[in-house]
Amino acid sequence: MKRAMALLMMAMFSMAVLSGCNTVAGAGKDVQKVGEKVEDKAQDCKDGRC
Repeated sequence: MKRAMALLMMAMFSMAVLSGCNTVAGAGKDVQKVGEKVEDKAQDCKDGRC
């Protein structure tokens, strides 16, 4: 019984860790896109099209 409970806990912990990695990766991509938009806008303003 203890072994089954330990396996269940390990499986739940693994799922939480893996889903957390996907969330952080998605957030990183979102931040990268925002950074690109800011760079584009800064370049436009630098060229006098602001």
